[in-house]
Amino acid sequence: MSGRLPFVTPFAATRARWCVIASLILLLPVLGRAESASGLDGLLKTVEARYNKSQSLRLDFSETYAGIKSPAQTESGVLYLRKPGRMRWEYSSPAGKLFISDGKEVFLYTPPDQKAEKSKLKESADMRAPLAFLLGKLDFNKEFKAFQTRTEGGDTWITAEPKSENLAYTKVEFLAMPTGEIRRVRVTGQDQSKLDFTFHNEQLNAPVTPAMFSFKAPPGVVIVEAEQ
Repeated sequence: MSGRLPFVTPFAATRARWCVIASLILLLPVLGRAESASGLDGLLKTVEARYNKSQSLRLDFSETYAGIKSPAQTESGVLYLRKPGRMRWEYSSPAGKLFISDGKEVFLYTPPDQKAEKSKLKESADMRAPLAFLLGKLDFNKEFKAFQTRTEGGDTWITAEPKSENLAYTKVEFLAMPTGEIRRVRVTGQDQSKLDFTFHNEQLNAPVTPAMFSFKAPPGVVIVEAEQ
């Protein structure tokens, strides 16, 4: 996950955005490494206890993405996660869109393009810093220089600022409930683009099957290699 994110195609931009969020959710327990320095000991331990024991997760999501010179776009659907590195973003709006990782390869399919973009998870991780979360390589103590908090009602915003200026993002924010449940995640890109996810109906250790994380191309759909 290194280097500025090259938003050169809709496929690349979409894949990078969703990898950021899914990876952050999967490895939220890593936040526990920064407990003493950040002063968030109690809340981070609660978050860690909630997600570290879970092997899978299902939740409803709504995503709003706003680029610098483009209007905000909102999409929604259901997200399924399973450690390590498996995820399925199943969209109801726009209907039929899929983003799937089987832990080794990632696929992005957007009808009516009649093509699906494929890339190696390992190769994608080399290009985009957020995928290190999925691979379990990111050390928050090492990568982040600051954690800040502010309250919103009964919940708490946790803001994480990376040490390096050469990552795909400059800031990540989590809205955590006292129970440790993450309700929102906001990411600020190097180009100041904004990505905001809202989560509902979280289900820990949700029933999932291996087939859910295997991409089956619909009839007539061509699989192409992702542009690097």
